[in-house]
Amino acid sequence: MTQQNSDKKKSGEISPDSHAQKSGALFGKGTMIAIVGIMVILIVFLVIMLSPSGNSAAVPMQPCAEKVIGYANDNLVQPGTSVSFKSVSENRGMYEIQGTYQSQEVTIYTTKDCTMLFTNGINISASVDTSPQKPTPAPTPVKTARPSVDLYVMAFCPYGTQAESAMKPVVSLLGTKADINVRYITTVRGSTVDSVQSLHGLSEAQEDLRQICIQKKYPQKFWDYIDTFNARCYPVSQNLTSLNTCWRNTSAGLGIDISAIETCATGSDGLGMLKTDESDANQNGATASPTLLINGIKYSGARTPEAYKQAICNSFDTAPSECGTILSSTQSAASAGGCG
Repeated sequence: MTQQNSDKKKSGEISPDSHAQKSGALFGKGTMIAIVGIMVILIVFLVIMLSPSGNSAAVPMQPCAEKVIGYANDNLVQPGTSVSFKSVSENRGMYEIQGTYQSQEVTIYTTKDCTMLFTNGINISASVDTSPQKPTPAPTPVKTARPSVDLYVMAFCPYGTQAESAMKPVVSLLGTKADINVRYITTVRGSTVDSVQSLHGLSEAQEDLRQICIQKKYPQKFWDYIDTFNARCYPVSQNLTSLNTCWRNTSAGLGIDISAIETCATGSDGLGMLKTDESDANQNGATASPTLLINGIKYSGARTPEAYKQAICNSFDTAPSECGTILSSTQSAASAGGCG
């Protein structure tokens, strides 16, 4: 919900995905950016302080900015995306380059000789709040007779596929008692498949559309498709020929009409459902894959079958007897990450 990066929408550093596709990318989120930024800042300042003045010729701002933006687009962003240049200025003896990436403002710094760049700066003069932070209490479950469960994912997000694997046993247990659906995080810009923006590119958007159509037309076979797709097709998602063969074979093996799914996925039906997911994801703040909402409340616990089951069971007015069944509490590797 194929690539190797994270795992309607979407989420600045320059990489939108915590599971960056390009090894060595500087623009991933979270800890990697902080570590890389700090290390590079220290190196930059050491170079500036220890090098005799005048040893490196300064490059004019505009050519340097163009060089940096070009380097970022060639090496540091997702395929099919780019950083747009906005402005460049001098800041504390270095160049500060402002740009836009996927509708978000980004800042890149470089030395004046245009040989080193980094994306994070830390103001060591700023005061640091060292007071103990109180943990945020878990939201109170909203209880209903039949809970509504929405798992927002991206088809090629590794964290999303892990969440789907954890949810499948819960669907087998509670699927007749609760409405458990997979929703998709994309941005639909127009009326064709090519207008759909998905974090891992057009091939992911196409698979999002196929899955949303299978869920609509073959609800009884959807989770079997997801289970097989994630095990066999997701690992080859960067090879479009293998991916196309795999999803077709998976569908045929489950008795899914391939032609009907292609018609839905390339037409107004699939795009209409994807637009609905986009609108709901925006409204609910579901910007990262996976995001789980139970009766509209965002879930933040462990991503295991048992944890998912408990959260859903706590959202029934009266929990069904199936809630007494104990599911696996084994958590997959890197289960705390996300795409977006």
